[in-house]
Amino acid sequence: MTKSYTKYKSRIRFVSLFIILFWFTLCAKLFSVQVFNGQKHKKVLIAQSQRKEIILPERGNIFDRNNDALTRNISHYTLSVNPQKITAKKSLANALSDITSGTKEQYLKKLNSKKKFEFLVRNIRINQSDLEILKTFSGLNISKQFHRFYPHGLIASQILGYTDSDDNGISGLEKDYNKYLSGTAGKSIKSKGWKGKFQNRSDLPYTAPLNGNSIELTLDLNYQSILQQELEKRLKETSSKSAMGVIMNPQTGAILAMASVPTFNNNDFSKYPLDNHRCRVITDQFEPGSTFKIVAATAALSEHKINLSEEFNCENGQFNYFGTSIKDHEPYEFLNTSQIIQNSSNIGIIKIAERVGSSSMYKYARLFGFGSTTNLGLDGETPGKIKPEKEWSRISIGQISMGHEVAVNTLQLATAFSAIANDGYIVKPHIVKKIYGPDDKTKFHNLTKVKRKISTEDIVIQVKKMLRKVVVNGTGTEADIAGWEVAGKTGTAQKYIDGKYSNNHFISNFVGFLPSSNPKLLSAIVLDEPESPMHWGGQGAAVAFRRIMQRIINMDDTIVPPLKNQKKAEPKFLVLKKNKEELKSLPMSLSTMNIEQRIKVPNVIGKSLKSAIKRISEVGLRVKISGSGQVVSQTPRPGRILNKNDVCTLNLK
Repeated sequence: MTKSYTKYKSRIRFVSLFIILFWFTLCAKLFSVQVFNGQKHKKVLIAQSQRKEIILPERGNIFDRNNDALTRNISHYTLSVNPQKITAKKSLANALSDITSGTKEQYLKKLNSKKKFEFLVRNIRINQSDLEILKTFSGLNISKQFHRFYPHGLIASQILGYTDSDDNGISGLEKDYNKYLSGTAGKSIKSKGWKGKFQNRSDLPYTAPLNGNSIELTLDLNYQSILQQELEKRLKETSSKSAMGVIMNPQTGAILAMASVPTFNNNDFSKYPLDNHRCRVITDQFEPGSTFKIVAATAALSEHKINLSEEFNCENGQFNYFGTSIKDHEPYEFLNTSQIIQNSSNIGIIKIAERVGSSSMYKYARLFGFGSTTNLGLDGETPGKIKPEKEWSRISIGQISMGHEVAVNTLQLATAFSAIANDGYIVKPHIVKKIYGPDDKTKFHNLTKVKRKISTEDIVIQVKKMLRKVVVNGTGTEADIAGWEVAGKTGTAQKYIDGKYSNNHFISNFVGFLPSSNPKLLSAIVLDEPESPMHWGGQGAAVAFRRIMQRIINMDDTIVPPLKNQKKAEPKFLVLKKNKEELKSLPMSLSTMNIEQRIKVPNVIGKSLKSAIKRISEVGLRVKISGSGQVVSQTPRPGRILNKNDVCTLNLK
């Protein structure tokens, strides 16, 4: 060994040992990082370079029976940042001040904050071009949410309800069908790119959101508008506290319109009293008065306790009923059953009820559906009230026969009268027609459900004829519409206040249907505390009924008037009786006019070609297509009345 090596031998050994120890330590550290703590450090790395994002689904929409949208989803955005990671602060502040209502100074203050998180702006609408500009800023978090919008405002607001800030239903159909409408959120993993922006990568997990189901209602937007307008008008004319009404098809139970006023706008629901949010048609109970007389009449005829020609002494309008004074609105001497209903005699109906007996009266009241909910499917529906027979007093049978000592809601009343209109069947009312998914596949379809029969067809037809006489010559003449065979019953009930019946506060109600030979429409109208003399059912509620029905039959060509001397089984085609030469000169549309095949054109604007063709074909029309893409216009316009197999032209773009 050289002298120099000997001289530096110890130093060389030290350096060599240091290098060996250094590499050993480094390898141990690397081994520790990769093997013992590998998963821990991997998680840290992923947290820094990847970001999990929740993708919100779009809430399903609600449509009326003609496919008119009752709800819409509006995209809103929330912008947030970590101020420490924003470099182009001035440029971002300038862009935000141009796009939003905030100022450059406001945004700079937030961007220069020492915090690690700041909301820049919440829940604003941003158009697509501005959105693309904002996406160029690294570190800016853009979160998309959907906000519910109700394009028709006040119309059907109590039925539809509303959602909260998280787009969850908290009232009405929005709440009761939230699990169908809300959908399922998706998620994506984004990776940080070379500019620090988070981007989607094909190799990272991605789950698409599943949008909510849509709901088609039995409601008709035009019917609903008419009902609300006329209720509002009658409310003001009679100075009532509230007014409520329902329109339904008595054959199927489909609810075509349902409303109470005062109402509210569900786009600004917090600005209205909570009482206005309530759908009084199903929530508010009241004593109906004389509309309840159909129960005693049906029971008496069904149990063969009376015959139609038999007359009852109506005591000249005043009767002592076990110590209680019963009065008629006019003095009558002797009336048969039909005349008792026609003139709404309290004394006469009590005497009929006494023949029936309490057991049968209770039985038929329950058969008509009183004392239990209709199971419509909307939250808050009340069952009404009728006491068990064992709790009846000596005068209960008489009081109940004329609509006292019972509580009903408007829908119950309409459902009960539907059984008279359709010749004897309690049909379950429904407002949801079908539920279908984002792929347009039907998941639920509401079919007509017959719950029970109240009596034989012959008996019910006799009661129906009585109700026709009520409108022709009785207390309901204000409800009549020439040529339309309106049938119905008036009701006037004193309100029970502070333990006694008030002489100043009344419920005015009317339930009617048309045409009585083959009813297509039935409506129940109720006014709460109208001013005298409009507190009478035949003066207050009956007028509203007539106006509503008149407007509907003038608007809807599918509702046709009855033919004179029409029998129950009618041919589908009406052939005009002309000689051969006259028939040759007539156009075919006159010589064979199809009465039952009139079709309202549905609204398919905005739909895909597949959905539009399906909808048009379902109603019995043929389709002609022009263009491709989505439907931007259609001819004839939505709502027009056509014959079956007529052509609807769809323009797509």
